[in-house]
Amino acid sequence: MKKLKDRCPICQGYKVKATTTFTVDLDFGVVVVRHVPATVCEQCSTEWIDDQNAEKLEELIIQAKSKHSMVEISEFPYLEKKVS
Repeated sequence: MKKLKDRCPICQGYKVKATTTFTVDLDFGVVVVRHVPATVCEQCSTEWIDDQNAEKLEELIIQAKSKHSMVEISEFPYLEKKVS
């Protein structure tokens, strides 16, 4: 993981590019999205998700709400797909 120049405003640790797991409780069920790109503090583990990825998460949550499943687990849709 590459350390970024920005420091964590909470603990002054270094921020790194990483992934996180995002969860939402919808009262009738839970949505879990794995491998979401994020910036994470190495020291205190505070996480930040950029606006573009947050919009994609919102779309996934809206889709999950329409299914009304008790548990929905998905992978984050990456912008770039590896071609094999």
